[in-house]
Amino acid sequence: MVKIKNILVSQPQPADLEKSPYQELITKHNVKFEFKKFFSVVGLSSAEFRQSRINLTEFSGIIFTSRNAIDYYFQLAKDLRIEISENMKYFCTSDQIAFYLQKYIQFRKRKIFFGDSTYQSLLPLLKKHKDEKLVLPCNDSPNEELYSMLTANNVNFQKAVIYKNENADLNGMDIKSFDLLCFFSPSGISSLKQNFPKYTQGEQLIATYGKTTLQAAEAAKLRVDIPAPTPTSPSMTMAIDEFIKAAKKKK
Repeated sequence: MVKIKNILVSQPQPADLEKSPYQELITKHNVKFEFKKFFSVVGLSSAEFRQSRINLTEFSGIIFTSRNAIDYYFQLAKDLRIEISENMKYFCTSDQIAFYLQKYIQFRKRKIFFGDSTYQSLLPLLKKHKDEKLVLPCNDSPNEELYSMLTANNVNFQKAVIYKNENADLNGMDIKSFDLLCFFSPSGISSLKQNFPKYTQGEQLIATYGKTTLQAAEAAKLRVDIPAPTPTSPSMTMAIDEFIKAAKKKK
């Protein structure tokens, strides 16, 4: 069993590390964290988007699954000089995403609906508004779980790729100097494989968060030692904590 001392997190460092769950692990298990975003998110230009021949004014509702989608949608609408109808309906996967809309619209004057952070929670909302023609702003990484669910339930929607993920340049990083690598999206796995084409996992541990990240890791023939969320560990830090405690008990 590899002793975990150095951990690489494929995300930016929290704004206040000392008040984050990572600090609890540092104090509790004497581990070290390094934070490095493995990819960046870039919005499509209006010229790039026009190539899709999608007319955003044809839709009466929007499905938002992230803050990125909101930011890039409204930026694109501005670039295209599109005026968004006051009758537009917004379907968000969580209340946090719904409240983020206040950055761009008068929250109380619009028709906004949100789920409980799961894709399935959107279905009852969408079925109540089955006559709406919906657009799903997304990135260029397929979210087959969401697309399949919407299609299987006959939701009238169209994907609109409005932003994309670009792999970061990790040249100079000694990827094998870490005992544990933590990934939060399929894009992180893609960046690992592109930056380190000769990478072999060996005894190095890998943690993933989310079903699609786990699937991407397995598709890349990586061994996932710490999957999250689980019933006992709903967050990445809790899953790491649980793994380290279990490893100590085996000694």
